[in-house]
Amino acid sequence: METKSNAQAAADHAAATKLANRIWQVADLLRGDFRRSDYGKVILPFTVLRRLECVLEPTRKQVLETHERWAAKGVKSDPFLPAASGYAFYNRTAHTLADIAGAPEDEKDNLPRYVRGFSDNVREVLAQFRFEEQIKRLQGSGFLHKVVSQFADYDLHPNTVSNHVMGYAFEELIRKFSEESNETAGEHFTPREIIKLMAGLLIAPDMEEIKVPKMTRTVYDPTCGTGGMLSAAQEFILQHNAHGNVYVFGQELNPESWAICRSDMMIKNQDAEHIQLGNTLSEPYFRNKTFDYVLSNPPFGVDWKKVKEAVEDEQEDLGYRGRFGAGTPRINDGSLLFLQELISKMKPVEDGGSRVAIVFNGSPLFTGPAGSGESEIRRWILEKDWLEAIVALPDQLFYNTGISTYFWILTNRKKPEHKGKVMLIDARDYWVKMRKSLGDKRKMISDEQIDAIMRLYGDALSIADNETHELHGKVKVFRNRDFGYQRITVERPLKLRFEVSEETLEEARESKAVQKHFGEGEGVEAFVDALKPLVGQSWATKKEAWADVNAALAEAGVAWSKATAFQKALRELIGVRDPEGEVQLKKGEPEPDPELRNYENVPLDEDIEEYFGREVLEYVPDAWIDHEKTKIGYEIPFTRHFYVYTPPRPLAKIDAELKELEAEIQKLLGEVTS
Repeated sequence: METKSNAQAAADHAAATKLANRIWQVADLLRGDFRRSDYGKVILPFTVLRRLECVLEPTRKQVLETHERWAAKGVKSDPFLPAASGYAFYNRTAHTLADIAGAPEDEKDNLPRYVRGFSDNVREVLAQFRFEEQIKRLQGSGFLHKVVSQFADYDLHPNTVSNHVMGYAFEELIRKFSEESNETAGEHFTPREIIKLMAGLLIAPDMEEIKVPKMTRTVYDPTCGTGGMLSAAQEFILQHNAHGNVYVFGQELNPESWAICRSDMMIKNQDAEHIQLGNTLSEPYFRNKTFDYVLSNPPFGVDWKKVKEAVEDEQEDLGYRGRFGAGTPRINDGSLLFLQELISKMKPVEDGGSRVAIVFNGSPLFTGPAGSGESEIRRWILEKDWLEAIVALPDQLFYNTGISTYFWILTNRKKPEHKGKVMLIDARDYWVKMRKSLGDKRKMISDEQIDAIMRLYGDALSIADNETHELHGKVKVFRNRDFGYQRITVERPLKLRFEVSEETLEEARESKAVQKHFGEGEGVEAFVDALKPLVGQSWATKKEAWADVNAALAEAGVAWSKATAFQKALRELIGVRDPEGEVQLKKGEPEPDPELRNYENVPLDEDIEEYFGREVLEYVPDAWIDHEKTKIGYEIPFTRHFYVYTPPRPLAKIDAELKELEAEIQKLLGEVTS
């Protein structure tokens, strides 16, 4: 049975989908003269324009009168128009889309004049869509009048279409645009139920502080897309303190998403300058600012080649005073760069500290061996005791990927009971199937399940301590150090026997080292000819082999060499790995065999020698540890900790089922042949 909030969410989604489908019908007008990938370039800005126009409609006459009154006095009217409008934006003209559509012969002049009549902040938004270029293109193709007329018919006033529904509708329009453009819709926005859960897990632990009268909080999203996360965080706080002050800040790389987010902030009468356009990693607008709550859904598995120089310069110049002092990940996945950006925005503990939430795929949990950039970033976070929890989500929640995802929740002001600990919470079973799939999104988390996950999160420590609790298997609590390990390098001696075969002669002809030593052509052939009498012979020791090879070379008039390069090349030619062979020595010590080299991860709190004796020497007595190569690493093997062994079915049961199937097949065959 659906709750009221679930029913409302479903109704909002249905209304938004219906509205988006209706708006997208404009594409039918463009088909043929516009490429499918260009539909959104027309539809999105016209939708923003019509929404802004509908918002301004109640005060349009008052704004026009104010403008004309001050203009008649020769005074620039702009400073007075926001008060007349009731918003930080306005339009100075008497035009609307409806009256522009009503005078088609003047449309090509009136529409640009109407657009230029908007305040600078609106024109900046429309400029990101290259709106005036689209107007000229529509005029040239003869579609301008039809498009303007159709949009003039849409009632997008907030009394008709709430901010919630309009937000969903914009997301659906972007999804359609992305499908037509072969772009990734999930880079622009996050499903709303995921945002709601994320905001709850981020902010709910501060409920007592949030309810303080007239409290003030700041929220930041460095990849804010169309602003869904910022709005959800703000709404969550204000739901629990209607008289509080919440200021949101964001930066977005995609111009269209930025324009939609910024226009939404203007409609809500919030400071649009808090939403900035640009690449957060290379051009951070809020570099020296910190916030109470920081959250983000950065793109999954996207490389950072374009910002490599800027990131590495900051790392080198600023170290830990900048954002990337802990390290940089592999070039093909910048996820952990965004996490470091979020961490850099935490307030100092003495100023109240901050809480951070980010959505990742599984890769940042474990990718990268000890000493790698990823491992060092995890190490830094865990040793600073910032990681509070990781929450595993169901798969197939996002529009652009079906893979499993995780919330990372961090804070630099852990409560005493959380200090030194990390909670792993398994919420993978909390989902319901969608009535209709949207891209890769086939599942959603219901409001009841969001509440259940938040209760699970809040009670996680006590649930983990109570083995009889029905949800005990959903929670694991570890010390920070439990995720650390010592990566030891296990070496085994190189053991060789020595022999000369026909294959040896062919390898000698192809050997670059032999060619370099003896010279190509005749020099190499002379060396090969010298070895021919030894074909079929083998030796147990290097000393014996070298003596006979030296004699053979002397017999053929080919000079023996003590040069390291020659000695190495000769051993590669006639040495054959053999478990029973002679141990090769280097400076009096056994030489390690690279092909037998192995690595072991030893828990931080375990003695390396004890582990080595138990897990390695018992099986390979000639192994040793190269202690100079030991490194500290950190990884979070989430799925391993929640793995539940399922024993295979008894063979007798399987055999019985096979016999039953065979009998059924025989019966069917009998019916066919009879």
